[in-house]
Amino acid sequence: MRDAAGAAARWREALELLPRHTRQYETILARLTELGDSAGKSERQAEVERVRARYGKHGAVVSAIAVFLLKFKFVMVLLLTKGKLLLLGLTKLSTLSSMALFFGFDARFLGWPLALGLVLSIYVHEMGHVAANRRHGIKTTAPMFIPGLGALIVAQQSFHSDWVEADIGLAGPLWGLGAAIVEYAVYWVTGNPFWATLTQWCALINLFNLTPVWQLDGAHAFKAMSRAHRLAATAALLVAVVLSGQRMLWLPVLGAGWAVFTMRPTSRADLRAVGYYVALTGALSLLAALCRAPI
Repeated sequence: MRDAAGAAARWREALELLPRHTRQYETILARLTELGDSAGKSERQAEVERVRARYGKHGAVVSAIAVFLLKFKFVMVLLLTKGKLLLLGLTKLSTLSSMALFFGFDARFLGWPLALGLVLSIYVHEMGHVAANRRHGIKTTAPMFIPGLGALIVAQQSFHSDWVEADIGLAGPLWGLGAAIVEYAVYWVTGNPFWATLTQWCALINLFNLTPVWQLDGAHAFKAMSRAHRLAATAALLVAVVLSGQRMLWLPVLGAGWAVFTMRPTSRADLRAVGYYVALTGALSLLAALCRAPI
């Protein structure tokens, strides 16, 4: 048993060096399984079996989640930190009262479940801006919701550079993407079409915010781009229209095309801004496409 355990440890070290979905990986994984059978169940395996016995047919899912949480502790720390910030935002009376007005207005037209999902999704988006402003040492107001339109925060200090402004502007869609991924995960697990609808709306709202006009997030991002970067970002939005099948996304495309030639060119373009912008556009349009229903 001791020899088998030592062999298993060596095979496990070799397994970590190999990419998944290769023949060598599968061969070593099979060998580890054989060693596990001959050496007896480890303490971790026994714990997995206890979880499976307790939760029945859902035991495999629960145990997999438990292993994930134990292995990636830094992810939990990150989530807890951001969760604390999200809860802190809800302590502001101005935010809560404006959220209630926004919810009441939208519920009349969309029904309360979708209205609630949207108001929370938009809140996560705005708190992304708050978190980024904090990271750059810039004070802001609490999120304020405007019924029928959306929400906003106001920076109380000037931005240090065009890249800082772009980073803060794109943090909202980034957090919004996180919200949409969570919503899609719930849809994938439950099969409830409500979550597909909410995912699509959340993705489209964040895509629309990438329009580079007025005070929308895309305008802040475009300030850190050269003209060539802006053309690449416009092309990404055009691809997003095709991928998602959403006609409403022609508005961001037209806005980006207008901004390419009318926005003042920056003296110090930052490649990070266009990369960030294109990545967000691609991820959000993919989620919208996965839950496609023409809007």
